[in-house]
Amino acid sequence: MSFPVLSIALSNAVAFGSYCNALDYLTRSHRSGSDQNKRSPLTAVFIAGCFSGLAQLFVTAPIDLVKVRLQNQMEGRPGVNKYRGPTHCVAVILREDGVRGLFRGAWALALRDVPCYGLYFLPYELICRMMTEEGKQPGDWDAVLLAGGVAGVVTWACATPMDVVKARLQMCGGGGRVYSGVLHCITVSVCEEGVRVLFKGLLLNSIRAFPVNAVTFLSFDMLMRAMTDDSSL
Repeated sequence: MSFPVLSIALSNAVAFGSYCNALDYLTRSHRSGSDQNKRSPLTAVFIAGCFSGLAQLFVTAPIDLVKVRLQNQMEGRPGVNKYRGPTHCVAVILREDGVRGLFRGAWALALRDVPCYGLYFLPYELICRMMTEEGKQPGDWDAVLLAGGVAGVVTWACATPMDVVKARLQMCGGGGRVYSGVLHCITVSVCEEGVRVLFKGLLLNSIRAFPVNAVTFLSFDMLMRAMTDDSSL
């Protein structure tokens, strides 16, 4: 877990940074004039979220691949494991598959993250608007926490099927079954294990998603407010 823990700040920075910049670009004319607190169109929120999912993909794909490979080592004995750690795992992948090997499963990851990041920011924005007066920014922690938690649950409910496919594709070449692509992986998995296989881990993902994303959005909101206040002094 050391690799994803140390790199989560980078992936979140890319995701939230690209979202804010994309939303600002899409709504620049909409918010022109003195009414800077005018709410962004929900279509712009969704599109900006999708863009953030695409932008963070280039950072997340290698990180997620290494995490999946390390978590799915089955031998359990230090002298037998194929990978000794994150750095060694990267070195082995590069030696066996080259740079392209670090992006194994990237198509499945893109199919998961691009639309789901749009859905990630959309419920957050909707709930914040429901709990905030028109023309004002969300000011209460409970609104941000609730909106962030619900956003996480909604996102993982939609992302879990492709997350299962993504993980299986990433294990190709790492001791797992070999699939020729996303569609082949889905077909084989469903034929052998039924449709329920696409929803493995859904409950656990949803339980984890609420507190994690509630804190994520709260931290982001607090940091943005602090940085904005400092820059205005």
